[in-house]
Amino acid sequence: MTVRRVIVDHVLFVVADLDESRRLYTAALAPLGYQQLHVQDDGVSYGVDDLDDFTIARGEPVTTAAHVAFSAGGREAVDAFFAGAIANGATVRGEPGVWTRYSDRYYAAFVTDLHQNNVEAVWHAPAAVIDAPHRRF
Repeated sequence: MTVRRVIVDHVLFVVADLDESRRLYTAALAPLGYQQLHVQDDGVSYGVDDLDDFTIARGEPVTTAAHVAFSAGGREAVDAFFAGAIANGATVRGEPGVWTRYSDRYYAAFVTDLHQNNVEAVWHAPAAVIDAPHRRF
């Protein structure tokens, strides 16, 4: 199993429409265990265990063309992230599957959010995932 050290403390995306972005991110991040921890008029912070790791905030200029990958606890969480994001305005960037470009243990899904950011959920499986579609960009 991959042991990862946290090297980024938090990420903030500036958004134009906070309500629409909140619906998208709340639905996409819930299956990963991320909750709305702090809700204010101009922003929402998501995280676990009272640690707000990801924030969306209304403002200008909006964040575009960024990439963020959220850690998932398993395939089902990745799949639910993808479904929740797509149902709430994101577009398909890469359907759930094994992205062998990275590893045969890299199960992930990619969406494009409302501002053209590349948003990913990834599960680093303990062994090769052989019973899922293999994906390529």
